[in-house]
Amino acid sequence: MEIRGKSWMGSMLLGLLVVAFIAGEVEAWTGAVRGRVVCDVCGDSFIGPEDHALEGAEVAVLCLTKSGEVVNYQAFTNAKGAYTVAETMPESDRWDSCLVRPISSFDQHCTRRGDIRKGIKFNYDLPSGQSHTMKPFLYRPASVPTYCA
Repeated sequence: MEIRGKSWMGSMLLGLLVVAFIAGEVEAWTGAVRGRVVCDVCGDSFIGPEDHALEGAEVAVLCLTKSGEVVNYQAFTNAKGAYTVAETMPESDRWDSCLVRPISSFDQHCTRRGDIRKGIKFNYDLPSGQSHTMKPFLYRPASVPTYCA
């Protein structure tokens, strides 16, 4: 099959090269925020052997992009108390700064915020593919067990 003096296959190849060239002009950037949520059983602000991961805890990640857009993410912790928020976007829209804050713990015994930080703000200046790791957010039980004293 001929299309204006060129074979169909040649035209298709030329079209794919043009698309690849245009797509190459916009570099993709990937960022990630990772962290943990822990039940600080003794309320001592240290993670020790008596403490445990909080599954299902909710964390909010709010980021401001280089282009000025505000993006809001919601994450829930897994069985190990870990959460991750990741995004791939054009380099021109990459995250500039982020605010990460715990929202709630669904553990029936460990629901009180254990640290005074309402959230942590940081500049996101990592290269593509790198992740920012947060310090763990802590929750405490309403009453501390007697073995903690």
